[in-house]
Amino acid sequence: MSDTITRAVILSACPVSRGLRRYIRPGDCIVACDAGYRNAKALGVRPDLIVGDFDSAPRPPQDGHTIVLPHVKDDTDTHYAARWLLEQGAGQVVMLGALGGARLEHSLANIATGLYLAQNGVDVCLADERSELRYLLPGRPLVLDRADWMYLSVFPLDGALTGVDLAGVFYPLSGAVLTPDFPLGVSNEFTAPQAKLACAGGSGLVVLTRADAQG
Repeated sequence: MSDTITRAVILSACPVSRGLRRYIRPGDCIVACDAGYRNAKALGVRPDLIVGDFDSAPRPPQDGHTIVLPHVKDDTDTHYAARWLLEQGAGQVVMLGALGGARLEHSLANIATGLYLAQNGVDVCLADERSELRYLLPGRPLVLDRADWMYLSVFPLDGALTGVDLAGVFYPLSGAVLTPDFPLGVSNEFTAPQAKLACAGGSGLVVLTRADAQG
């Protein structure tokens, strides 16, 4: 494992498709969390580090670096991995296998972990087969390419999201306030090759979603 980590991928336990391999770049540090080591095999990569209490999967064969965590602890396995990567100086983290699955609370916990990283200066992206999640923070505007995304939604995470500016979208905003009890920012759409987002206060979750499947 490299002494310097600049970009990392966290693999959590929700099953992923091979298509998410596109988020992994040469030189990434791959950290698998508990049953997330199964996703490493599905994506055709080898973890640089496996962490977990292994309550949701058997402990993998000793193969490289493994950190066995106690079952009774404050961190989730994914949050431990995020904190470890922050301590190693990682500036960019992609979280795969962190959304969906049978337990909604795990997805919510992983979104919280992503916010922890973002608030500590890390460029964070959570992705599944149909969506990407990013964080909007004061002083850190986002410029997002339209690519094949259909919808762009913005939700406040920890109280009001203030001074919200959205440009390049069907419903632009200028100096708006988004509150947790009214989903004003849901299901906006791109009208330009790029959308530009900024806020003055609070923390926001930005959700990019592909067009609804036709069937």
